[in-house]
Amino acid sequence: MTPLAGTGHSVFVVDDDETIRDVLSAVFRADGYAVEEFGDGAAFLSRATVETPSCLLLDVMMPVVSGLDVLKTLNQRGYGAPVIMISGSADIPMAVDAIRHGALDFIEKPFDPATIVRRVNEALAGAAARAEARHDGVAAGFSGSSALTPREKEVLSLIAGGQSNKEAGRALGISPRTIEVHRARIMEKIGAKNAADLVRIVMTAG
Repeated sequence: MTPLAGTGHSVFVVDDDETIRDVLSAVFRADGYAVEEFGDGAAFLSRATVETPSCLLLDVMMPVVSGLDVLKTLNQRGYGAPVIMISGSADIPMAVDAIRHGALDFIEKPFDPATIVRRVNEALAGAAARAEARHDGVAAGFSGSSALTPREKEVLSLIAGGQSNKEAGRALGISPRTIEVHRARIMEKIGAKNAADLVRIVMTAG
């Protein structure tokens, strides 16, 4: 009998949505993980001083203490577990902020629970990527980078640095709509499914 992938590992799920917590807990337990749930950031931070899980799933938009605030606190503490952020309203600046403050990955809702389990398994198999996620700028070695034009590389550098379409357009002297077109072509060339995935591919390359 093949052992379950998560056997011996633990996952903390921090989300104010009880349904999301229940779904994620069920799929991770089915894969052999021990799971603890937290409905708010403050409750998790109290627990985090006592135990560090194998991986942390952290919702971005929570009342009182947001997921990004929690992430920044963990980063200051030198928290050891890989952190995967989940959000129903992901955008480029948010994804950049999360990755720069130590998040390994950024997943948008709605999501396939099995996809998150796979991402966590990958995170545990290659946790060294967490350190790579902290650097600034655009790495040269990600898949598809060689297919980008010089202008596309300029656009990518700006949006991966957290600039909006309007800000990037102003910096390059072109319209926000043109930036959108460039971004769509960049995403196609490097195989990014959405804005958060684009940032994840670029900033975790190394």
